[in-house]
Amino acid sequence: MSISLNAVALHQLVKNEQDELTVHYGNHHLPIQPAYEALVEELHRAYSGKTKGYGQFQSDSEFKQWLIDSRKGETPFYDFSKTGAARLKEELSKYPFADEGTLIFAEYQSLATDYLLIGLVSSNSGMTVMDNLSLSATAYLDIAKMDLAAVVDLSTFETDPESNRYLSFIKGRVGRKVSDFFLDFLQAEVGFDAKQQNQVLMQAVEDFCADAKLEREEKISLKKQVHDYCNDQKKAGEEISVKELSGELPEFDGEVGSFSHYTQEQGYELEDSFPVDAGCVRKLTKFVGVGGGINLTFDALLLGERVFYDAETDTLTIKGTPPNLRAQLTRQGGAK
Repeated sequence: MSISLNAVALHQLVKNEQDELTVHYGNHHLPIQPAYEALVEELHRAYSGKTKGYGQFQSDSEFKQWLIDSRKGETPFYDFSKTGAARLKEELSKYPFADEGTLIFAEYQSLATDYLLIGLVSSNSGMTVMDNLSLSATAYLDIAKMDLAAVVDLSTFETDPESNRYLSFIKGRVGRKVSDFFLDFLQAEVGFDAKQQNQVLMQAVEDFCADAKLEREEKISLKKQVHDYCNDQKKAGEEISVKELSGELPEFDGEVGSFSHYTQEQGYELEDSFPVDAGCVRKLTKFVGVGGGINLTFDALLLGERVFYDAETDTLTIKGTPPNLRAQLTRQGGAK
């Protein structure tokens, strides 16, 4: 197990005959068994792969005080979870998208860091084969589609309460996001913007290449180094360290110097470390565009070799289409 589970409580949000959301509270004396550790480990793994926002509790957050009381031992974890479940039910009941699901509160440790995970996971129906080969209907937690969840980095929360990123949450859809309602429930607010930090990093890399006067091949190679480093950090569940990244990149003479020196001197205002935003990082090695019925992605190194862009006519010319695309176009009579 990559986690050590300290406490866990499960409750269910269900709709009654009047279509009103209600809470069915779980077992008060729920023992920590291997199955619960496996569940929380899977939740932790799934959550790590989600696109997240970051923030902190509001100064007058009741939920924050409930959490503090629980951590001090003044309130049992189960009672803390019941209070939280009741509050989430009240918050979700205000909106038409209120869904049923299993609400999980879990306090655990991973890589020497303490966490509190709160997630609402819907169930999905399926079939299972019995010993006599008969079929039986079953329901399972659809963890992969979890979109209402938040994690408090308890270690940071307790050692650096002024931090603006000890709380993370799954970012939802465009417009009025589902995650916004979860923040309302926690009485929290958005603080640290990881995507913005990644965008600044991408611009810094672009400018670094330009000021170092790199040739096309050198520029592509350096960007791939940055991409590979960030991708490895993402896979390992680690953050981007500007100093560590700088050590992976070449150092240039003159005013450019090392990458970390360059970002400091040019005033990019990058944090020492921050989470990886896969969407931003991908653009280091690929061109990506969606709109007007077109979804297009191609490797950056192909620009000027097999892919050509004319800005005056806004025309993209591709020489050598993928075989499966070529076959489809030929079948549909799109070839001349």
